[in-house]
Amino acid sequence: MSDTDSFIEEVSEEVRRDRLFGLMRRYGWIAIVAVLALVGGTAYDAYSKSQARNAAESAGDSILSALEADEPSARVEALDALGKQDITQGAKAVVALLQAAEQGADGDPAGAQAALESIAVDGSLPEIYRQIASFKAASQADGTLSAQDRRIRFDALSAPGNALRLLAVEQLALIDIEEGDTEAALEKLQGIMVDAEVTDGLRQRATQLIIALGAEPDTLAQQG
Repeated sequence: MSDTDSFIEEVSEEVRRDRLFGLMRRYGWIAIVAVLALVGGTAYDAYSKSQARNAAESAGDSILSALEADEPSARVEALDALGKQDITQGAKAVVALLQAAEQGADGDPAGAQAALESIAVDGSLPEIYRQIASFKAASQADGTLSAQDRRIRFDALSAPGNALRLLAVEQLALIDIEEGDTEAALEKLQGIMVDAEVTDGLRQRATQLIIALGAEPDTLAQQG
């Protein structure tokens, strides 16, 4: 390479370096802000998770403490006070479900039913808790809901993808039996037997009901 070419190359390199430094001086703050945002976001995420974990642990301790009371009425009162505190919506739902159970144990089925109904229609609560409350309210109605009303609720809960789907189908089969429709009940129970998501306990209950109705469990359920 000639001296002239070398000189031109050095000048070009200096120009590129000057441009780079100029760009850094002009736009370098953007990179700094991006780095700070990344670091700050990571720190905030860790802090938020820590706060959520501590809140969950505190709520859990409070629930256990409330359930340590000797009498159901005292547990109901303690849970009611806890539900009014600043806890997460999920924790409120758990407290409300426990409170309804304690009301039932305290000889107040009407109060328990009302509590479950209020949870089932509370749009601010996570869906799974609303579904559990609706299921318990319908299955423990003790005559306060007609068979048709219970069927409507369990039909909704038996929709595909619902966590309580098979339990709702079991309840629908029981309503069929209650109304004397053995054929419809057997169809639902046999469907439970061959469902891929059926649990051992539910399969055993379905088997017992099928036999009690004078039929044989679907042999496909015994495979796999």
